[in-house]
Amino acid sequence: MKNKIISMILSLILITGLLSGCGSNTTSGNTNSNTASNTSSNTQETQKSKYADGIYFAQADDFDAQTGWKDVVTLEVKDGKIVSADWNGANKNGGADKKTVSKEGKYGMKQIGKAQSEWHEQAQKAEAYLIEKQDPKAITYKDAEGHTDAISGVSIHVMSFFKLAEKALANGPVQRGPYKDGTYHAEQANFDPQTGWKETVDITVINGNIVAANWNGVNKAGGDDKKTQSAKGIYGMKEKGKAQSEWHEQAQKVEAYLIEKQDPKAITYKDAEGHTDAISGVSIHVMNFFKLAEQALSQAK
Repeated sequence: MKNKIISMILSLILITGLLSGCGSNTTSGNTNSNTASNTSSNTQETQKSKYADGIYFAQADDFDAQTGWKDVVTLEVKDGKIVSADWNGANKNGGADKKTVSKEGKYGMKQIGKAQSEWHEQAQKAEAYLIEKQDPKAITYKDAEGHTDAISGVSIHVMSFFKLAEKALANGPVQRGPYKDGTYHAEQANFDPQTGWKETVDITVINGNIVAANWNGVNKAGGDDKKTQSAKGIYGMKEKGKAQSEWHEQAQKVEAYLIEKQDPKAITYKDAEGHTDAISGVSIHVMNFFKLAEQALSQAK
């Protein structure tokens, strides 16, 4: 009888242990399954949300000293992915953007540079590569100028595009600027009776932002424009007017101020002639420029 009771107790212990083991394995299996599921879900969410949705924008700090162009990049992100990329350029003289100039055959990569395709066509391939790779760092260069063998049919240097795309994504989404994309021109109605000059302003807008502004002048007697005469020393602000810098150099600082502020009304004058203390190194009167810029941009509303 005693042995029978002991056997029953041992059997109960064994059954309890087996049940406990099964429960443990089931819990462990569920835990592992949940962990794997959560990990997969988190990975997918991370990939999906690599970039915040919105518009991204970046431009080169300065115009190229040789070509006069400044690269501009606009990206659009939807559902965490880059869905569009626009590589363009603005010229220091204002006027049409780089893609428009290229499409009109005026950039002349095929005719002048003997390239297989025009600049805008190659730019489109670089844009498509970024959209495919989803990472501006996923590109290799074969030289310091930024040429690559990674994109078929592209002979232009692409480093500036990918660097600006990287910069734009790092800065985060931005609002589109308040202006319509395009080129805008305004000029004074009459030549100045004393100086013979009539001032002009040309502005380029990309992604709603002012990316280039050119303040210049034409003379009623003809000849070179005001900036050219100034660069040649003919205008003579330093020699005749004892200024610290020539007219074209000061004009460039005024243009840069407008590009920075994005608003021709964001300037204060210290006198009726239109001089200002708001722009360092500028002693010329600037009111005409900002008034003409305002007039030009009225077409961009």
